[in-house]
Amino acid sequence: MTGVLGVWAGQTGGVRLLERGGGPQGLVGRETELAAVRGALRAHRLVSVTGAAGVGKSRLALAAVAPAEAPWRAMVRVRWHDGVPAGPRALAGRIAQALDAAGGGYRGTGPAPELGEAVRALPDGELLLILDDVDPVHAQCAGIVQSLLMALPALRVLVTARRPLGLGDEHVVRLAPLATGPAAELLRASAEAHGVPGEPDPAAVARVCRLLEGNPLAIELAAAQLTDLPADALADRLQDGQCWLAATGPLLKRHRSWRASLGAVHALCEPAARKAWRRLSVFAGDFTERAAVFVCEGADLSPDRVPGALAHLTAIGALERGSELGAVLEPRYRMTRAARDFGAERLAAAGESAAARGRHARHCRSTAAVAETLWNTGLQQQAVRLVQDELADLTALVRRGAHDTGHAEIALETVLHLWFWWVAHERAREGAGHVLALLPRLPAADRLTARGQWLAGWLTTGADPATAQRLLDRAWPVAVLSGDDALVGRIAHVHGTLAWQRGELATAAAHYRHAADTVPPLAPGGPTPAVSLAALAIVHSATAPARAVRTARRALAQRTGHHDTWATALAQYARALADLRAGHPGRARRRAERALGHLDARLDAPQPRAALRRLLDTLPEDTGPGAGPAPATPHPPAPASAPVPPPRSGT
Repeated sequence: MTGVLGVWAGQTGGVRLLERGGGPQGLVGRETELAAVRGALRAHRLVSVTGAAGVGKSRLALAAVAPAEAPWRAMVRVRWHDGVPAGPRALAGRIAQALDAAGGGYRGTGPAPELGEAVRALPDGELLLILDDVDPVHAQCAGIVQSLLMALPALRVLVTARRPLGLGDEHVVRLAPLATGPAAELLRASAEAHGVPGEPDPAAVARVCRLLEGNPLAIELAAAQLTDLPADALADRLQDGQCWLAATGPLLKRHRSWRASLGAVHALCEPAARKAWRRLSVFAGDFTERAAVFVCEGADLSPDRVPGALAHLTAIGALERGSELGAVLEPRYRMTRAARDFGAERLAAAGESAAARGRHARHCRSTAAVAETLWNTGLQQQAVRLVQDELADLTALVRRGAHDTGHAEIALETVLHLWFWWVAHERAREGAGHVLALLPRLPAADRLTARGQWLAGWLTTGADPATAQRLLDRAWPVAVLSGDDALVGRIAHVHGTLAWQRGELATAAAHYRHAADTVPPLAPGGPTPAVSLAALAIVHSATAPARAVRTARRALAQRTGHHDTWATALAQYARALADLRAGHPGRARRRAERALGHLDARLDAPQPRAALRRLLDTLPEDTGPGAGPAPATPHPPAPASAPVPPPRSGT
């Protein structure tokens, strides 16, 4: 067998010998993985290279076995090609042919040998068996490999598949997508091979690679499109979907289009995994197992089958798991962009798009409601973290509602639940844009519409006071006629902020006082009375520091004050302003520093944090006796959301 480097069992029954090839062909950015596979082959008898479709498993495996100093004397490769029937003994027969040919026997004519006969006929010496693309015969492969390793002590096996065989002595090298740099290098090299003139725009190339998530096959298919499309136009088209990518060059049929490649993966999934795949495509971001169960379950898919489907889709690369097994936090899953596009096509073909999107919308509304409950019960950091985790899907629902009347109501309810996110995190413009896009799709004199007008008015006080006033004028009659005290009070709060911006302190104080007295303490859907009291204290700090201190203490004594970190920070900000106005800059600095430390430890809230830091910037470091007169109260511009008035000077 000296000099015989490999035997390839191809698509037909014939077998041909392969001579040793050169080094890595077309490998880009795989130096670490290449070294890992070569090292594993020297240390282990069974090595599996796994990864998603198109990630380059076969190419890496062939490159890894190329060195002349390899410990095996002979190499046998069996690749499972498109269209080969996967009967119960198909893989065993193909391996038997290849092994027999390696031993100098079978050459494609006459009856094929049995696997046992081929094994017994093999001469002594190290042998490497490469089983390439064995996903269609995955279960058969595991049993055969285990038997061969027991029968042939000198045998090493290298397997490429989307998921491991699951054998105890298996060493797995998981092949990840390419990073942006190597992916861009591959795209440029492939474009040059296709005769694309010039150098594509680097920014557009990087964007294409990010959209394709570094998958080598998808990148090579995309490079073929650069003969007709500039890179920026290609990126724009990929933004809307990528299953259309195709080329005529690849030998394997499933590698000639991205849709065919994904379809080959989909065809091998169990029915439950296929159903989960298409239904999970409605998620725009990552999700938990509980969310997946809610969206996927139906008469044809029971909840207890969804976790197994998630595990299978993760193993084949359609899903990515965000945390390791055994992690403290609940694991989150993310569907790759290509899998999501393919799943959306299958969802539409199955006629399930409306039902799946409806369940997704209800999940998003429920998530937003939970986040608001966390905020209102003192778990404000957890509320913020939940919104951050789910933001992609919450945003997707709201944008869908702006174009689909059927989802407009549930989308606006979701936005209203997230009032604290838009206000406390300086996302006023974003939140207002969402509400204003949804309002035209809802009844004009509806209570939900009025709540939306109030929130949009609150969020636009800083950027567009005139629009804010018009929105409040529309919401007020509905709030009064419906007897919604919480909405009436919250509209009054926004009127207070508008009055403060006009310099009408007495009017602002009256509105804030009305809001604090009208909003029920535990009413959901907006800020508590403590926030209005904090705003009132800031107004008082301009002219009556002692009164401001009393009002701030009232805010802190509210039923929700002890666990409302945001309201507490605003009230302490008001007390610091009052101290400064009363001529106690040292006390003001200490109070502001304590408030800022308390806020930083418990809540990510940019709006009150920025206000406290602006105040601290105006206070002298040396605040002991003889430090000089108190500095002037700062007068920064109003924040876009204007939940409380900014401090004013010269009043």
